Amino acid sequence: MTLGTYSPTRPGLFVTGTDTGVGKTVVSCAICRALRDRQPRIRIGALKPMASGCRRDREGLVSEDAEALAHFADSRQPLDVVNPIRFAAPLSPAAAAEKLGRPIDYEALDRSLKMLDEQSDVVLIEGVGGVMVPIDPDEPQRTVLDLMVAWDYPVLVVCRAGLGTLNHTALTVRALREAKLRVAGLVINGMPADTALSNDPSMAGNRQWLEKLTGVRVLTALPPCEAESVHPHQARIHDDILELAAMVDWLEHFKAPRTADRASIAEGSIR
Repeated sequence: MTLGTYSPTRPGLFVTGTDTGVGKTVVSCAICRALRDRQPRIRIGALKPMASGCRRDREGLVSEDAEALAHFADSRQPLDVVNPIRFAAPLSPAAAAEKLGRPIDYEALDRSLKMLDEQSDVVLIEGVGGVMVPIDPDEPQRTVLDLMVAWDYPVLVVCRAGLGTLNHTALTVRALREAKLRVAGLVINGMPADTALSNDPSMAGNRQWLEKLTGVRVLTALPPCEAESVHPHQARIHDDILELAAMVDWLEHFKAPRTADRASIAEGSIR
């Protein structure tokens, strides 16, 4: 199946994580709130291309992550546009689609991106899992990284604060660079204000070491946040997180896809 036949034109940002559950949704929602606080009339095209572990409502499958993203972005688009591919099983998209015996609908992805690109000032995309999560049962080596390459937006990496984050983050950044993608920066999620009070001694130096190891700037470090602090229908994220996120000029990290030959860019993706 063809991936990425639509070439977006608006500035965009792709939010990924070093692994599942690292806080991509919290960060993505906080960015949307910060953008709207600075420019109340900004139109944010929020996109969660794929989601798994969705709940089943009367009208079909619903991703709570997509609901939260749409809410904080003040999106007027239906959830089918915000989140075109959904699975009930809490599996990678490839494994979930294989279990159902159905192919990935890349045309639905293109339709959503096209609609959001045409009707928004900026596009914010929240990925699923990390960069190497497989997305297609028919092409097992096709991953989230291929989506990033096809759309060619800068990538923001959300990483953990504690022990192990140096390895996970360095591997993620290396994969992005080998794919010739632009790395917008790092966001550390779950970093206490006073690392001396943590039981994890690595937290005291991880911010500095992440920058040394990857050569990528840490844009902000957000404090620990319980999952219950984010409510899809209530626009609730802890004030400490929103205040720190608001200190970053996120718009400077939204970039349009480059005009370079897209075929040469795609050679860096994983096949």
